[in-house]
Amino acid sequence: MPLNAPKLNAKLNALNHSVLRQKFRFPQPLPQLPLLAVLVVPFLLQIFTAVGLVGYFSFRNGQKAINDLANQLQREVSARVDQHLDSYLALPHQINQINLNAIKQGMLDLYDLDNSGRYFWKQAQIFKQFGFIGYALEDNTNSGAWRWPQGHNAAIIYHPGGSLKDYTYEADQDGNRKKLLHVTDFYAPAGDSYVEAVKAGKALWTRIYTLDEFEGYIAAAANVPIYDANQKLIGVLGIDLFLTEISAFLQQIQVSPTGRVFIMERDGMLIGNSSSQPTYRVENGKTHRLRATDSDDPLIRATASYLQQQFNGFQQIQSPQQLTFQFNQDRQFVEVSPWQDEYGIDWLVAVVVPESDFMAQINANTRTTITLCLVALAVATVLGIYTSRWIARTILRLGTASQAITAGNLNQQVQPSVIREVNSLAQSFNQMASQLQASFLALEQVNTELEDRVEARTAALTATLEELRRTQAQMVQSEKMSALGQMVAGVAHEINNPVNFIHGNVDHAQAYAEELLHLLQLYQHHYPKPVREIQTALDAADLEFIEQDFTQLLHSMQLGSQRISDIVQSLRSFSKLDEAGVKSIDLHEGIDTALLLLQHRLKPQPGRCKIQVIRDYQQLPLVECYPGQINQVFMNILNNAIDALEEAIYIESLIEPVIKIRTVASENEFVKIYISDNGIGINPAIVPRLFDPFFTTKPVGKGTGIGLSISYQIVTETHHGSLECNSEVGQGAEFVITIPTHYNTAREGSK
Repeated sequence: MPLNAPKLNAKLNALNHSVLRQKFRFPQPLPQLPLLAVLVVPFLLQIFTAVGLVGYFSFRNGQKAINDLANQLQREVSARVDQHLDSYLALPHQINQINLNAIKQGMLDLYDLDNSGRYFWKQAQIFKQFGFIGYALEDNTNSGAWRWPQGHNAAIIYHPGGSLKDYTYEADQDGNRKKLLHVTDFYAPAGDSYVEAVKAGKALWTRIYTLDEFEGYIAAAANVPIYDANQKLIGVLGIDLFLTEISAFLQQIQVSPTGRVFIMERDGMLIGNSSSQPTYRVENGKTHRLRATDSDDPLIRATASYLQQQFNGFQQIQSPQQLTFQFNQDRQFVEVSPWQDEYGIDWLVAVVVPESDFMAQINANTRTTITLCLVALAVATVLGIYTSRWIARTILRLGTASQAITAGNLNQQVQPSVIREVNSLAQSFNQMASQLQASFLALEQVNTELEDRVEARTAALTATLEELRRTQAQMVQSEKMSALGQMVAGVAHEINNPVNFIHGNVDHAQAYAEELLHLLQLYQHHYPKPVREIQTALDAADLEFIEQDFTQLLHSMQLGSQRISDIVQSLRSFSKLDEAGVKSIDLHEGIDTALLLLQHRLKPQPGRCKIQVIRDYQQLPLVECYPGQINQVFMNILNNAIDALEEAIYIESLIEPVIKIRTVASENEFVKIYISDNGIGINPAIVPRLFDPFFTTKPVGKGTGIGLSISYQIVTETHHGSLECNSEVGQGAEFVITIPTHYNTAREGSK
């Protein structure tokens, strides 16, 4: 609001006169301080402040350096983990492809179990990280090599076609079957890994599983289907990759003295970690994988719980995130990033580094700073006492003259002193009275100038504000008249009269047709055998078909003309050009009218499906409002929702675009209208700016940025309601319109 310049001027003038009346008498003396305190305390404060600030900024810079170091360390560790996972998890699929090429080139006969067993046994001897490597055919023929966890030599699996038994043999140094170790029942084509590979029709990772009979056997299966030249399924190649080797690699990474690295699936199941604690438990002879939130390592367990709570589940983490949280009264730096490959793996890699691992030197520097502060305080105290005693002898000679001036004796002359500063102080006291009067005169002049400037600025601001209001009112009027007025005037005038003429005559045409058909039936009844020429004409005209189709044709014409009449009526109802005042209306009618006008945008379009509209209407009272303005709000928001869905269909290939409209009547005489879509959503950072004039998220030429601003003004200023937007990227957007049911009551309340 503008300053009250006259009031300020009056107060300053009163202050000037009051001072002059008191004959420039000095104020009461302040409480006296000893010279020792005056000289020593400032020195102590300066030294303490300087050393403290240096220590503080050193500590802060140290913390910043720690943050940078922790982030750099996390990025380096994540890069090493990503590199290892890239190579470690790519190997099984590369070996599968090599074996698949050997089969297609005839180098590997899948039905020669002896040669194929030796072939896969030699590969298993080379790749110790493979728990199983081999194949299974449609007739249950199996062959391959098997390795126990921590085992050195692989065993050969022999399973002839048609058999339901797996035979596991010990192998000699050349890979020949030697000693039968055990026999198990097994039918490969019914296994989950086999079925998933066949269903996918390409190379993929199937489920991670454990074997109860072998403690610590946790593996991921890399499978690929085998097809013959005619694309007929032959079987499936598969490799079981030990995941315990990932933990062994992570334990070799030096994160920090107490830092941790762990990898988990989207459901929270641990894949590997750098802790000495295993990723599984053995209970009653069975191996059970652990979730990260159930890990025996406290830091991993706390980090996983924090991430799950922070993101409302691990599925929401779609990009690298750097976070901090408190654990055991210590700040923890966390970096979590997704790791995915082309074969279906979707894991999370988390690196957590405690701040205390880097704080030892910072704490030592803090202790050194405190020690320096104490030493500096002691030295400053001793020097201050000595200096104050030496200066006090000179200051006392000035005391008498100072006390006389303080008492109001301005004629008191202070004798010159050999000390330059004291002599300058005496001259200052002698000149104080005249300078004070001159200062007040200058202040009064400045006050007058300030008053003029304030008035000029206030007038300029008032004119600018009025111009902005006029401009905004013109834009609102232009927006409404150009978008609605021209359309309603043209459509209503050009279409309404012809449509009414057609619609009104359809009923008469139907009545005439029924009379003619009835007459024709009477004729056929009384003259069943007409002359030959009439019979020929009846047969050519297919009279029976005409009798059935003509009635339907008239009915279709009636429906079409009624449809056009409804649209014209909706346009008139939408614009309400003849209802400028406040009316009691049914909001549902306004919403349905806007939807009817937008029906051409909701229908299926080339390249996209129909936009479904779901209405959830509750019983609403009649609402007092400006109907045309409220209809304009509905039109703007529904238009924006359709634009968002079309963008989502184009960018994200949205399959089922939906607009939901829900109305609620609250107990405090307000109604709420919720309009939401399942489009691409809005960045929460720009949601507060949506209702600013000329702000738009649409490309150039797609929108003016004024529709939502006008809608916000209509709802909040004109109808004393509220307009809010709730949205997140990828989750769609929801607009909430709140309008009071009684316009006059709401207007009085706002005043």
